[in-house]
This record gives sequence, C-alpha cells and structure tokens, in this order.
Amino acid sequence: MIQCESVSSVCFFLDMWIYILLFVIALVYYAASNERTERNKLPLAIYLAGLALFVGCADMLGGYDRYIYCEVFDQLALVTQNDGDVITSAGYRLYSTEWGFLLFNQLIGYLTLNRYVFIFIVTCVIYTLLFISIKRYCRNYPFAVIVFMGLWFFFTFTYLRQVMAATIGWLAIKYVIDRKPIQFFLIVFIAFTFHNSAIVLAPFYFVPARKFDPVFVFFILIGSLAIGMTNVLGSIVGATDAFMDEMRVQGQVEAIQEGTFRVAYFIEAALFAGLLFWKYDAFDERNRKEIVLLNMALVFCAILLVFVRSENGGRVAWHYMIGIIASLTHLATNPQYKTSAMTGTIIVMLLVLYLRILTSWGNNGYLILYPYKSFFTNGVREGDRCHDVYEYDFYYDQDKFYK
Repeated sequence: MIQCESVSSVCFFLDMWIYILLFVIALVYYAASNERTERNKLPLAIYLAGLALFVGCADMLGGYDRYIYCEVFDQLALVTQNDGDVITSAGYRLYSTEWGFLLFNQLIGYLTLNRYVFIFIVTCVIYTLLFISIKRYCRNYPFAVIVFMGLWFFFTFTYLRQVMAATIGWLAIKYVIDRKPIQFFLIVFIAFTFHNSAIVLAPFYFVPARKFDPVFVFFILIGSLAIGMTNVLGSIVGATDAFMDEMRVQGQVEAIQEGTFRVAYFIEAALFAGLLFWKYDAFDERNRKEIVLLNMALVFCAILLVFVRSENGGRVAWHYMIGIIASLTHLATNPQYKTSAMTGTIIVMLLVLYLRILTSWGNNGYLILYPYKSFFTNGVREGDRCHDVYEYDFYYDQDKFYK
C-alpha cells in the first residue's frame, strides 16, 4: 500500500511539473532582471508568447467552459460559411446582449471551422492585450508576470469570454488617467459586448484620482463585507443570465449556489488590502497613474467582499485585477520602499495561490489541467471525465483537424 501511494505521488508530481516549471521560469525572469532590464519589452513579449502557445495549444484543458464556447463557435462558423442567418443560431439566442463576442466568433468563422484554431486565436488576442496592459501600467515587467501567474494564469484556460472582456476593459484605464471620457466609455462598451459584467468598470471613471485616507478605505471595505454577508448583490448576479454561461448553453438555467461563505474571497481581499496598507506611503499621490491603479486594487478587494457569499460573482472583480497586478508590482519593486520582507511575502503568497488552483483544478475528478496534452495529437486523455460529459463532436477524437 505504501509503495502504491508513493508511485501515485510521483505520478501526481510529474503531471504537474510543467506548470510548476512555468512559475519557476517567471521567478528566474525576475531574479535575472535589473533596473536597466525591468522594463525591457522583448523578454516580456517572449514569455507571454510562450504562455499563449502553451494555453492556446492545449486540448480542451480547462473544464466545460471550453466545450461551451467551442460548441457555440462551431455552430456559428458553420452558419457563417454556409451564408445562413446567424441571428437564428444558438449563439445569438444565448448571448443576445453580448454581440461583440458573437461578431468576433463570426470573423474567425470566415477563416476556419475548427474549434482548436478558434481557441488558439482567442488565446493569442487575450495575451496580446495582457502584454499591452502590463507594458502600459506596470513599473517592473518581470514581477508583474509573477503576479499574473499567481492570480489569473489558470483562468485563461477556461473563462475565455470574460477574460477577453476584462483585458479589453483594461485598455480603458489609460483614459481614466488622461481624463478622456469618450475613449474610456467606448472601450468599456466594447468590453460589455463581450461579457456584460464589464459594466462594473463604468463607474470607476468617476472615482476621484486621489489617495484616500486609509481609515476611510478600511470602513469602505468593512461596509462591503457587510453587504456581502447579506448576499443582496450575489443574489442579483446569480439570477442574471450574463453570469450563467454553462447553464444557459445546456438550457438548464438555475440559481447559482449561494449562501456559503467564500473563505478564499475573504482571505484574498484581506491579504491584498493588508499589503497595500502596509506600505501605503509608497504610492505617490502626485502620480495619477499610481493612484488610479491603487484605487482599482482597492475596488478589487471591495468587490471580492461584496460577493463573499456568491459562488461565481467574485469573477466580476477581474475587471479591476490590473490594479492589483500593478500595485503589488509597485510595492515589491519600488526602490524607495521595497524590502526583502515585502517582496518575499508577496512572492510566497502568489506561489501559494498558484499551487492552490493547480492542485484543486487538476485533482477534482475531471482532470482539468493535467496531464497536459496539446491538440497536435489525436485521441483523448485517459480517464478524462470532462470529455465524457461535455464532448459534443466525437469526430475530433479521431482527427483534431478534420474540419
């Protein structure tokens, strides 16, 4: 029995090693950088391109959401290439208010009918937008990559539509800083047409670009937690179609699970807010970009607390995540305020978050993340229950490029 358990543990580690290696490479990228190279765009582009290839070439890894979006694409692309009426397709019935996403599907549908090409293109667009935001808002590219890996990397496998909406929305933050409302609201509107949850970015334009008193911020966070405990907004989100992709596609609209206290949301909000308060003076109130991104990070924490009893509502906070990425990067790399304790604490926290998702997603009975398999080889991973439940076109099992 002991021998069997040992072999199982070794296999478990070997399945995960490639994901662990990706995080180690990010650490090496940061450790090898210096003040002269920390804003070098080339290594940032190379690393993110590598991640895009890794994620984009994965064979339906990431759970049922990939199957959902691929099925919608397959139907829409087929209608598009046959000059049919796309308005009657399942996609337009399911995402009638998110026509930007559907138009994007149609454009790809003119190029290909293959779902794997679709996923690859979507992933490349997401990582291109991420590259622009890190380059635009973060002071140290290598450390920003570490923050991204710990917080959001795994979600780019599965929640394609909402991740794309968030990365589109992040482009609008420049126009909060520059006070250009037309450009800001236009970009937010485009993001809204990909995923309606992007509307939460709109009010941020009216948040003053100033550094708030930490006591005031603390009471705002406490108020957010109080609202979250009532689950008022969580109930609204749970009843809104825009947050129920997988259930809508299956035609089984039910309420999102509510009532349980999401410990992860609470801990993340508390840790991030605590880190920001720890070195609050590190943010220069004369620097509009720093302050706008700091306020975004605080809104991110507040949203997590507001949805502390909602199963999926915390994903709304993703639209403010660039604030966390930029602000934690600022704390860890600001020459005037950084300390080994601060930088080390943030790295350890991000590693824990990374491993938590890796182990929980990869060992939940649906083999979501590992063992890793690309779509360049035919067949299906052994014991892949997610495939057994959600696969809608078994011809892909024999030939990934049959169409």
